[in-house]
Amino acid sequence: MTGTGRSADFVRSLERGLAVIRAFDAGHPELTLSEVARRTGLTRAAARRFLRTLVELDYVRTDGRLFTLRPKVLELGYAYLSGLGLPEIALPHLENLVATVHESSSVSVLDDGDVVYVARVPTKRIMAVSISVGTRFPAYATAMGRVLLAGRPGEWLDSYLASARLRPLTRNTIVDPEALREELRVVREQGWSLVDEELEEGLRSIAVPIRRADGRVVAAVNLSAHVGRGDAATIREDLLPHLTSTARAIEVDFCR
Repeated sequence: MTGTGRSADFVRSLERGLAVIRAFDAGHPELTLSEVARRTGLTRAAARRFLRTLVELDYVRTDGRLFTLRPKVLELGYAYLSGLGLPEIALPHLENLVATVHESSSVSVLDDGDVVYVARVPTKRIMAVSISVGTRFPAYATAMGRVLLAGRPGEWLDSYLASARLRPLTRNTIVDPEALREELRVVREQGWSLVDEELEEGLRSIAVPIRRADGRVVAAVNLSAHVGRGDAATIREDLLPHLTSTARAIEVDFCR
């Protein structure tokens, strides 16, 4: 390792190039050169070189002022998704679940401290933020995230709780590390998590784990509902049996 904590083989230019790609998101699909430089912390000259390289490689297009990602960027994630196998296995089950309960359902995996959506079947838009495959949310404030965190080994979880920046996303968000630890203990014991307006006001979500044959938690599946559907107890009573049944069906297919 170097003095900066990076290995001797670390390629800084690759890190910067990936940062340029990540500068674009649902809220910023088009960016100027100055905006890319500001969002990545690069100089304008460096941002220009990376953008021009990405344009020549067909990952980015430009009209001379604005830059946008091209569909070829999807290839960067396809190898992971196709190797995972889970999204294509889960989708038919999610479609059946959504058709039955009429609420949106998703599958996500844990990436450091975030949940990353790898499969989704929406029914109606109930969140202010648009969700699609690749969307990330902080794990601590989501039902799927808590299921995934609860499934991690104790030492990993200790490290996460010691370093995680728990910000209040709503007035209900758990931001005390010890309170979150206790919540994760409950989730681990009961086998599901229900988050009540902690990620976004007006939204409740319930999630259960998806496990491999050896019992290891590899993903989570959820249902999201507007608070108008009923209180937390009603959500649990109405949705948890269907959600649990769907998770077991996904596991059967995934572990074949």
